[in-house]
Amino acid sequence: MAVRKRLLFLPTLALGLIFTLPAEEKIKTDKGAAVITPINHATMVVEWSGKTIYVDPVGQPAWYKAFPKPDLVLLTHVHGDHYREAVLTAVVGPKTQIVAPPALAKALNKGLKEKTIALANGAATDKVGFKLEAVASYNTTAQRKRFHPKGQGNGYVLNLGGQRIYISGDTEGTPEMRALKEIDVAFLCMNLPYTMNVAAAAAAVKAFRPKVVYPYHSRGQDTMKFKQLVGDAAEVRLRNWYK
Repeated sequence: MAVRKRLLFLPTLALGLIFTLPAEEKIKTDKGAAVITPINHATMVVEWSGKTIYVDPVGQPAWYKAFPKPDLVLLTHVHGDHYREAVLTAVVGPKTQIVAPPALAKALNKGLKEKTIALANGAATDKVGFKLEAVASYNTTAQRKRFHPKGQGNGYVLNLGGQRIYISGDTEGTPEMRALKEIDVAFLCMNLPYTMNVAAAAAAVKAFRPKVVYPYHSRGQDTMKFKQLVGDAAEVRLRNWYK
């Protein structure tokens, strides 16, 4: 990844708009901008207040050379499009902390496990420099429950300088998601057969009402239809995660 790409997150009152974003994206917070860079599919890098956070780093270690070593790595679950031990081992630094659901934390090798906080569904921690909340991520549709059983995966809410940023991980529109409050920016998955279709994702947005929502983990999905279904419940912003 030779070119470093960024997104600019500016929560707005102009709901219902859709547009292609520039390369850099920033969220204004009380402690400076949070800059979020999509890497691919479900992987992103968050830089805020001197901290660098990798979310589900997979792919090639070279993709991350433009970024500092992470202060924190957030892992959502064990599937290969979210977790690769070799890549994780290559990108972490000596002071990197890792947060993972217990099912994944116990599967890590000794070196990675020593860096890891196991955070269960519904738990929170402030040991990472800000309040981090773990939100249950799982399938609710009977024929899909084998993909993401309840209790195995986390989504996360990052509380960064007064902004609440939700990263869903692989999930359907669970009661835990629908109960979320005061979300400023949401990254919401949608792909079949593993998570949910665009109609189900739009229904979830209407329930928890983030100010801004970005479809991600959405290969092959009709994100324009998602925007139409969301209507004025949130501002939908599209980004090409698949270069």
